[in-house]
Amino acid sequence: MEINFEQALQYELAALAEQNLRRSLRSLTSPQGAQVSVGPQSYLNFSSNDYLGLANHPKLVKAAQKALKEYGNGAGSARLICGNLDPHTSLDQSIAHFKGTESALSFSTGYTAAVGTIPAIVGRGDTVILDKLAHACLIDGARLSEARLRAFPHNNIAYLKKVLRQEKNASRILIVTESIFSMDGDSGQLADIVEVKENFGAWLMVDEAHATGIYGRNRRGLVEQLGLSSKVEVQMGTLSKAMGSSGGYIAGSHALINILINKARSFIYSTAPSPAVAAASHAAVELVGGPEGEEQCAKLWKNVHYFAERLPARWKLSDEPQSPIFPLMIGDEGEALALSRSLEEKGFLVPAIRYPTVARQQARLRVTISAAHSTEQIDQLLQHLKQ
Repeated sequence: MEINFEQALQYELAALAEQNLRRSLRSLTSPQGAQVSVGPQSYLNFSSNDYLGLANHPKLVKAAQKALKEYGNGAGSARLICGNLDPHTSLDQSIAHFKGTESALSFSTGYTAAVGTIPAIVGRGDTVILDKLAHACLIDGARLSEARLRAFPHNNIAYLKKVLRQEKNASRILIVTESIFSMDGDSGQLADIVEVKENFGAWLMVDEAHATGIYGRNRRGLVEQLGLSSKVEVQMGTLSKAMGSSGGYIAGSHALINILINKARSFIYSTAPSPAVAAASHAAVELVGGPEGEEQCAKLWKNVHYFAERLPARWKLSDEPQSPIFPLMIGDEGEALALSRSLEEKGFLVPAIRYPTVARQQARLRVTISAAHSTEQIDQLLQHLKQ
């Protein structure tokens, strides 16, 4: 029987619903924050990556408004044509200064940073080796590169060594991992990976999306905290999480950034972000690198430890919390959805994370803690989790 376009899509949507994997959009009617609104309903928000509570910060809003007045709304073109306005250049310079690298390049999103960068530095005849839990953008970038794609079990350094020995004849070998993993909240074994990659002559790309702004003496990320900045060839991050703005970046040597300007297709063929967004991101980088960023970071970690120490026994951590991300493991997708909906009915936004974001039967509630949360708000969530 011939199935038309609409029928095919409806069958697929029905199959997703049957597996408890169908998703839908929720429209917030308030700014991002510890408390948000969906229409007339107010919720305590424990689902945001706005770790330092900067998404609605007056300094970011003021910077965006000023740029909007001076430069208008649209950039008009790709940055290599005529869309490279002063706010974009200033942002790149501020990121390089913040990260302590020779140069940096901002992208419209973290995703475009990943899918542009990996194919720009490796290709056919090369090998990309990823941690199995690496973010989808890193996997997609590796696939687009047409390099040989290998993976090692999460944080399994012995297996990584095995793969490196097998791939010794590759022209170039790029290891790709994260500093803080977005769905599990744990850290990558960066010191061990650096030692291994140097022994094998490989390169290393570290995605600091969930670490930028909250680790290290200067809040540069986990790479800085571990003293590995000079040993990581490609440092990636986002401006859309702890920075409270939007966009992604790559930081590294002058040569790396010039290669990206000339070869990263997601940069070359994308219209530049709005100058208002670039200006707000610049303000965020300056804020996070200064005294106010240090203060917000201290508030965040105080809240993280407060929550970790009081978690119900079912989800109690065996070690010190490594990040503001707490995966409350459920397993079954339907049960995770039911628990998330139950919390929503009580006024909490705590998302159910399901396949394909995580493996099948690894569904979880992903709680994220912010510097913007009060102790009372955290206590309210803990009370309902205990029930």
